[in-house]
Amino acid sequence: MQKISLKKNEEHRIKQGHLWVFSNEVESDERRVESDECRVQNGDVVEVYDSRNNFFASGFYNANSLIAVRILTNEKEFDLSKLLEERLTAAYNFRKTIYTKRNSFRMVFSESDFLPGLIIDKYDNTFVLQVYSYGMEKNIEAIITILKEKFSAKNIFTKNEEYFRKLEGLPVEDKIYLGEVGEEIISDGFVNYKINFVSSHKTGFYFDQCDNRDFAGKLCKDKSVLDCFCNSGGFGLHAAYNGAKSVTFVDSSKHEIENAKTNFELNSFNCNAEFIDSDVFDYLEKCIAQKQKYDVVIIDPPAFAKNKKSLPVAMKGYEKLNRLALEVTANGGFLFTASCSHHLKEEIFLEVLHRAAIKAGKKVQMFYFNNASLDHPSLPVMEETVYLKFAALRIL
Repeated sequence: MQKISLKKNEEHRIKQGHLWVFSNEVESDERRVESDECRVQNGDVVEVYDSRNNFFASGFYNANSLIAVRILTNEKEFDLSKLLEERLTAAYNFRKTIYTKRNSFRMVFSESDFLPGLIIDKYDNTFVLQVYSYGMEKNIEAIITILKEKFSAKNIFTKNEEYFRKLEGLPVEDKIYLGEVGEEIISDGFVNYKINFVSSHKTGFYFDQCDNRDFAGKLCKDKSVLDCFCNSGGFGLHAAYNGAKSVTFVDSSKHEIENAKTNFELNSFNCNAEFIDSDVFDYLEKCIAQKQKYDVVIIDPPAFAKNKKSLPVAMKGYEKLNRLALEVTANGGFLFTASCSHHLKEEIFLEVLHRAAIKAGKKVQMFYFNNASLDHPSLPVMEETVYLKFAALRIL
């Protein structure tokens, strides 16, 4: 393995457990040797040393990325194939421990499972990957072999996001490694969903809200429910599962409204349901104009802040959205609200909710707060592994 040395005092954060070495923290590396044969290649495993030449970690190297090294282990000598198998197995076993009745979940959550730059969502025997580190890309065949031999995979393919591939200098492409890209019917433990991997967003389903859907659904019995940004219908379907009086699904995507309809029918729910193709802001303003109220309102929008630069505009958008939602929620009712913008930190999210309540002229009581579902663990030392915020408010 080649050697990467850090500048003075740059090792403290990493020695505390953070898994990224940034390019501006690197003092020297073996790219500077004259022989091409000795140069560090993107995706190689390198040894990381502090400024006093003390070894402290090994990780994947990438000259193209701001993240120069993604830490794999504190060991100097190790078998990479064995390490990958051990960590994939540990990640799977953890999910089966927390979700004993489920066969579909986020099986690997990148750095949080000590598999940097690798996401795997398991849909029964279909495994959908997102690969966002050069090192994982370079070792993808070993990962595919493990999924086939140890986890009996029937279909394996990628559904990558262009933005993150470009950050790593990786080609923007998807591959089928086994089987086909088709459909699956899965269960989140309560509700069934039909997943079309060709037309669906992300890897096919948003597993990160599963626990929050379960929580919110249990408070919807005999209530009128509005599910905004409904996507495939998750929150509204859980409301119907728990005996809601009526559920209104709203999304600006005709395709997602059709998905929600399909999933509602798949589960044979018998509550009143309405499926509306509309911009959510427009629909909420229409409800206010018509003095229409709901007992429960759920807003789960896409990320408004893609980067730090867009945060001020995003904050205004979240504030307006929550103000409108609060005005549509009946007194004594519940508002379940979320943000998946990583750059909108928890304290800012709560401040946005506070301002929205003031502008809506509402008194609110927060009685629950959560992040992503249990299959999306985080590392306390890496705030980068936390992105989803979910709050439950009672309108007084």
